[in-house]
Amino acid sequence: MLALASSPSSPVIRLGIWTRLGIRASSGLTVRRRPPQSDEVGVDGGRLAFPEIGAAKRVVLVRHGQSTWNEEGRIQGSSDHSVLTTKGEAQAETSRQMLLCDTLIPLIRSKRTAEIIWDARMEEMIPESDLREIDLYSFQGLLKHEGKARYGDAFQQWQIDAPNFNIDGHYPVRELWARAKSCWDKILAHDGKSVLVVAHNAVNQALVATAMGLGTEYFRILLQSNCGVSVLDFTPTPDGGSPKICLNRLNQTPNSPIAAGASAGRKARNRIILVCHGTTQSNDEVSFSSAIDKPMNMLGIIQSQKTAELLLDLKVNPIICTPSIASIDTSMTISKVQEAADCLGADCIPRYVEVKKMEAFAFDTVKEIWDEGGRAWDTLLQELADESEPGKNVVVVGHPAIHIALIVRCLNLTKKWLGSFHLDTGGISVIDFPDGPDGRGVIRCVNYTAHLGRWSIPITRSTLDDEEF
Repeated sequence: MLALASSPSSPVIRLGIWTRLGIRASSGLTVRRRPPQSDEVGVDGGRLAFPEIGAAKRVVLVRHGQSTWNEEGRIQGSSDHSVLTTKGEAQAETSRQMLLCDTLIPLIRSKRTAEIIWDARMEEMIPESDLREIDLYSFQGLLKHEGKARYGDAFQQWQIDAPNFNIDGHYPVRELWARAKSCWDKILAHDGKSVLVVAHNAVNQALVATAMGLGTEYFRILLQSNCGVSVLDFTPTPDGGSPKICLNRLNQTPNSPIAAGASAGRKARNRIILVCHGTTQSNDEVSFSSAIDKPMNMLGIIQSQKTAELLLDLKVNPIICTPSIASIDTSMTISKVQEAADCLGADCIPRYVEVKKMEAFAFDTVKEIWDEGGRAWDTLLQELADESEPGKNVVVVGHPAIHIALIVRCLNLTKKWLGSFHLDTGGISVIDFPDGPDGRGVIRCVNYTAHLGRWSIPITRSTLDDEEF
């Protein structure tokens, strides 16, 4: 394993969701990027021109643990005057345990986190100055209310239009995106099959976004919590050139993904929780339609129970599910546990949960998945817009393919991005709406599986050999 970290301040490779769903990545599903925005660093139709790689590579991104300036609410930027709090060190220790059995190579507030995670490994950690946090110049070190008082309009622009925010003659977010691109060149140049990168909130956002071909308008949309883990898989293409890139998970945190907290600095007014139904009795699907109506096997039943237990800490209503046996059974398990919240000590009164089934549909092709996902996304936004119950937490249970389509719709991308995300059965993804259903969705996490306990998906599990697994 190679470990990279910002300077002081085993390969698990996914060819794409289509492997598990019966469509191999080699079947011709090509992921192209939309044309880049004017401030994007991408070329070749928006896709970054990454260096050619000889073998599949997994990159694990970890944000540092809570720092003293996080706790105080100061604007940190790239300054190096804060240290980990006791809570931050505990978060780093939890991340170390998540990565305990992983074979990684190291690149390195983040230095101390990297030291805790790296623990007794013999390989040297590699400091990398370009992994420093976003440069915020005169803002750095100020408490947020001080920034607002001193800089007024500039501070407001930083809050609501960060990509165009200018201070001291600099555009910090644009500079960060360009720096993230240069970081990828260095990361992928290393020989290790797995690379651990320990860095900071904004730079990790930029690393994920630039790898996916997303511009600065996605700043604060791909959440990075303290000690949150994100995973990107790079797979060489047969004809050479830039590798295929897939986001295997985003922001798997030491804490519960549904815990109360801010999204992009604001409290979430509404939330959508995407729950992939449990594993079904057949792992030999040759098409989507043949997989849609299989009951869950014992592992799938356990996964649904673990998910219901996790969601017990949140009052959810309604639960919306696709019309498959596995989705309906997973939904009913969640509903029954919710309604027993008083007996289970999670609430003082029983909870009533409405379970709604989507209309029957089949999805044999990528186009059908995309179209069904679009209709489902519109339905979910209408559900959130119902003001009879403010602050809704809507749970959606379905096949991983539909959930990927929903995530892509949320990000306002096209169907050509469907192969850029991976979800596991039993995994959870969370979308927050801090500005309500009419605002942009913030992706709190993608493919969280830590709640599955001993059945969770290891961060560096190889997905090239799913059939053997």
